Amino acid sequence: MSWFRRGLCFLPVFLVIWSSSTFIVTYLIALFRRDVDIIFPYISDTGANPPESCIFGLMTFISACAGTATIYARYKFMEKLSATTNVVNSHLNKTAFVFGMFSCLGMCIVATFQETTVTVVHDIGALMFFVSGVLYIILQSVISHRAYPVGSSMGVCRVRSGVATLAFLAFFPTVICAFFVTQNTLHRDKGDEDYPYHVASAVCEWIVAFSFICFFLTYIDDFKLFTLRVKIESEE
Repeated sequence: MSWFRRGLCFLPVFLVIWSSSTFIVTYLIALFRRDVDIIFPYISDTGANPPESCIFGLMTFISACAGTATIYARYKFMEKLSATTNVVNSHLNKTAFVFGMFSCLGMCIVATFQETTVTVVHDIGALMFFVSGVLYIILQSVISHRAYPVGSSMGVCRVRSGVATLAFLAFFPTVICAFFVTQNTLHRDKGDEDYPYHVASAVCEWIVAFSFICFFLTYIDDFKLFTLRVKIESEE
């Protein structure tokens, strides 16, 4: 386990494990309590009712904090590369950082405002999370290719591009099909007219969410290469 202590690779490792656990644990609890159907509920459906809503909110907020730390560390690493090698455009790096922060803010909103209580705010947070998240991983894919061979191998760059493309393509049916879903109940019947749209939207939502997790998984090797230090300066 010595690799775990190299650089800051523990950040993406924790983020990937914790975020995956958030989705899986709340889904299993909701399924055990029969609060959702076994086939493709929305992610937010699995955290709509207590006690899973409490667990979902807490774990999602911690994921947002871990995501913020990981995105900031990645930004500072790319900033350092930009200052020493000019391989990364500083404006592109800052833009990606801003989208990453908005995505984490969207996660906090989703964690705080449950789907069944404050639906409009919850949906705004979810849209902010997905839109900003997709834009973030797309820009980071571009940055990775421009920074090559510094940091990531070409294989990792291609994996990031593939994951970003998958998330981008899955995002549109997630949103478009959701507009045709007329029922907001947690339990669905296959005979419902809007059931196919619900399934398509929910499946693509899970694909986008786990695309984010897979993308951060590719950060592990990069984060072995650097550390961050806090510098204290007293004002006299």
